[in-house]
Amino acid sequence: MGIRPVTAETESAGSNVLNFGCRLNAYEGEAIRAALDAANRNDIIVVNTCAVTAEAEKQARQTIRRLRRERPGLRIVVTGCAAQVNAAAFAAMPEVDHVVGNREKLDPRLWQNVGSTWPRIAVGDIQTAPPAALPAVSHFPGRPRAFLEIQQGCDHRCTFCIIPYGRGPSRSLPLGAVAEQARSMAARGYREFVLTGVDITSYGHDLPGRPTLGQATRRLLALVPEIERLRFSSLDPAEIDDDLFRLYAEEPRVMPHAHLSLQAGDDLILKRMKRRHSSRQALEVASRLRVLRPGIALGADLIAGFPTESEDAFIRSRDLIGEAGLAFVHVFPYSPRPGTPAARMPQLAVEVRRARAAALRQQAACALDSFLAGRIGQPASILVEQPGLGRDETYAPVMMPADLEKGAIIAATIRAARDGKLWLEAA
Repeated sequence: MGIRPVTAETESAGSNVLNFGCRLNAYEGEAIRAALDAANRNDIIVVNTCAVTAEAEKQARQTIRRLRRERPGLRIVVTGCAAQVNAAAFAAMPEVDHVVGNREKLDPRLWQNVGSTWPRIAVGDIQTAPPAALPAVSHFPGRPRAFLEIQQGCDHRCTFCIIPYGRGPSRSLPLGAVAEQARSMAARGYREFVLTGVDITSYGHDLPGRPTLGQATRRLLALVPEIERLRFSSLDPAEIDDDLFRLYAEEPRVMPHAHLSLQAGDDLILKRMKRRHSSRQALEVASRLRVLRPGIALGADLIAGFPTESEDAFIRSRDLIGEAGLAFVHVFPYSPRPGTPAARMPQLAVEVRRARAAALRQQAACALDSFLAGRIGQPASILVEQPGLGRDETYAPVMMPADLEKGAIIAATIRAARDGKLWLEAA
C-alpha cells in the first residue's frame, strides 16, 4: 500500500465525519456521512482513523479529546484502521462512546441504530469478513474531484505495514458497480476521478476472468465516457500490467501522473521490507512510463530510517529521487507499528530517522523545483480546486485568479514556478 500524509479535515462546513489518512478513508467517510444524513443522526460525530504511523493515531486521539471538549453533547464514534487494529485502546478512552470496525462502518443499519441495538464495540474479524458492498457515494462536498473505490484490503505483508490487519485481504469491487458510481458522480458535475483502494494494482485477481487494473480501467472509460480525467491513487511497481502501461501511452483521459509505492532505493532494505520489486525494477518502471508518456510527473513514497538502514542504504534511497526522475515525493521517518515484523528488527535512533527524513525532503524539494521549472512556458489543463488554486494534468499545484469557478477545467500557459507551485502570472 502507498503511504499517504496524515490529515484530518471536515468534508464540509459543520461536517459530522472527520477523516484521517488516505483517499480510501475519504471515500468511505463520505459514505458514512450520507448514511448519517439518511438516518437523521445529527447527534453523532465520527472520527475515521488511520493506522499507517504512530503519529496518525496520536493525531486521532488529540482530535477525539478536542471534540469532547468542544462538542460535549454529541456521541463520538471512532472507526477506521486504527480502530480496527486497536479497538480496546480507543474504547478505553473516556471520550469515546462507540468503536466500529472497517467492515461494520459500511453497514447503513449501524448508523441508524448506534446507541441502541448496536454494542459499544462493533469490530469483527476483518480477515474472514466477506467483501463489503460498494458504499453509495454520489458526491464529495467541498472537493473538486471524485474518488472511486475499486478495491479493498491487501494480500501482501510488507514488514512495516499494519494496514492488512486493518483492512483484511484484497477484495475487488465489480466493475459494473464502479461504473454506476462514476455515472452518478459525473451527473453531479465531477469531471476528474481518482481510482482508489488499498492495493489497486492487485485489482481483479478475485473476479471472474481475472481482469487486470489496466483492462478494467479501459473498460470503465468505455462504459462512462463522461469521465474527462482519470488518475490512480498509488501503483505498486511490481504489479503494473501491460494494459495499464498502454493506457498511459494511448488514453489522453488518463492524466500524465503516476504515484509509485517505492518505499526505498536499496535492495537489501527492500528485501527486509518484503517489497516485491528491486531498485532496478523501480527505475525500469519509471523509465518506461517516461518513454510512453513524455512529460509525465512521477511521485513516490519513501521511508527514512527503516530498521538496519545503513548510511550507504540511505544514500541509495536519496539518489533514487533523481535517478527515477521523481517530482512528488512523500517522505516519512520510519514508525514502528506493534505487531509488524519490522517492529522487532533492530531500530535506528529516532533522531537518525528524523534527520534522514529531512535530508530526503530537501532532495525531494530540489527535484520538485526542477520539474516545475520545466513546466514554464508549457500549456496546461487545470482543474480549479478552490479560489486561486488548481492542479494541472501532472497534479502540480497552480496559483491562478481567484474568480474562477471551482470544478472548472481551464486551459492556460504556465508563466512562472516558485514556492513549490506553478503560476499563471510571471513574478
